[in-house]
Amino acid sequence: MHISVIGTGYVGLVTGACFAEFGLTVTCMDSDSKRIGKLEKGEVPFYEPGITELVAKGIRDNRLTFTTDIAKAVDEALVIFIAVGTPSRSDGSADLSYVEEVGRGIAKHMTGYKVIATKSTVPVGTGEKLREVIKASQKQPIRFDIVSNPEFLREGSAIEDFLRPNRVVIGADSAEAVAIMKNLYRPLYLLETPIVITDIPTAEMIKYASNAFLATKVSFINEIANLCEKVGANVQVVSKGMGLDHRIGSKFLHAGPGFGGSCFPKDVAALIQTGDRVGSEMQIAKAAAAVNERQKLAMVEKIRQTLGGLQGKTVGVLGLSFKPNTNDLRDAPALTIIEGLLNAGCAVRAYDPVSLEEGSKLLPKITPCTDPYEAAKGSDALVIMTEWNQVRNLEFDRLKTLLRQPVLIDLRNVYEPERVVGMGFRYVSVGRPAQSPKK
Repeated sequence: MHISVIGTGYVGLVTGACFAEFGLTVTCMDSDSKRIGKLEKGEVPFYEPGITELVAKGIRDNRLTFTTDIAKAVDEALVIFIAVGTPSRSDGSADLSYVEEVGRGIAKHMTGYKVIATKSTVPVGTGEKLREVIKASQKQPIRFDIVSNPEFLREGSAIEDFLRPNRVVIGADSAEAVAIMKNLYRPLYLLETPIVITDIPTAEMIKYASNAFLATKVSFINEIANLCEKVGANVQVVSKGMGLDHRIGSKFLHAGPGFGGSCFPKDVAALIQTGDRVGSEMQIAKAAAAVNERQKLAMVEKIRQTLGGLQGKTVGVLGLSFKPNTNDLRDAPALTIIEGLLNAGCAVRAYDPVSLEEGSKLLPKITPCTDPYEAAKGSDALVIMTEWNQVRNLEFDRLKTLLRQPVLIDLRNVYEPERVVGMGFRYVSVGRPAQSPKK
């Protein structure tokens, strides 16, 4: 079977490369000619473990091709996936202009039956809106079906998530479209992957509900962490005790500086806006978003209190991306925290293994560093913002000779306090009592 994916961003490229790995013939289309030119050479424009190798394999096996010609992408494919951006508008709603533009392009070049599936995260009602756009843009009536097939890819482990998903959601109102979509995912049958077949609005809602719930778990445990600090409890043990209850589960119960990335902030905002639009206020989602913003500012205050002020101080920062194994800086907590430090008159020396170049563009006042030790040199404290593997086994004896004072502020709770304090450091984390060496 031949399929096309419109949009070669994170979701689109992973989708195309993984379907090629399933044995399908895939055309990835994008209007950005420079991006397509690089992809044809196997150059991937973002960092994601395994994607470069998978793209190269697809090209080598003649299963994965790239084009800027939407007519070609539409003509060759039975199934067309839409994987373009749906950024937030100023009111929090999803901007569907790119999705609608693709819909009009598909309509103009259709010559036979197509299944048009949205991979992009889109609010409830988008499927029907897309159907209307395509019908209105067709030169002559040609049969097609709309499908909602949301992605559930975690940045940093997207390949594994696509090839071994915990579920596949297919929203459609046509038995023919369902059969075609199930055939695409046939390689997953050996893994006994659950496939949820439902209507289009329900499929669209599943994605938003899932992300909003996970974001709520993050905000909840961060509120608990802040309370733990006030009452002398240890949030890591609290999280473990909670997570062992199978009704709750341990995932997304890790206290820290808040959530970020391309999904949670945008999707929570869109869900809130959808609720407001139809008169069903999403109070829990609003609270999760508000707590998340406060958590970032609370981290600035934590650093301020630890150092006895920020004016004239220097802080070494380890990690800029919102999570490890990605160079995604969208809504990364580190950006807000660093801006708060800079605005308070604090100098920032920063290290990140993959997103330093882009981070330096967004935060031109930081001093970029090649490793954690350069970031520590001359700093009043070292702050772990992102739990990269490169910061999980630091040489504390070496850090002690580089820092002005031995202070580690661990916003990801990477280390055991006793170990760090035993090396002569003052150790401050999230949701656990701060500890200092005994004199």
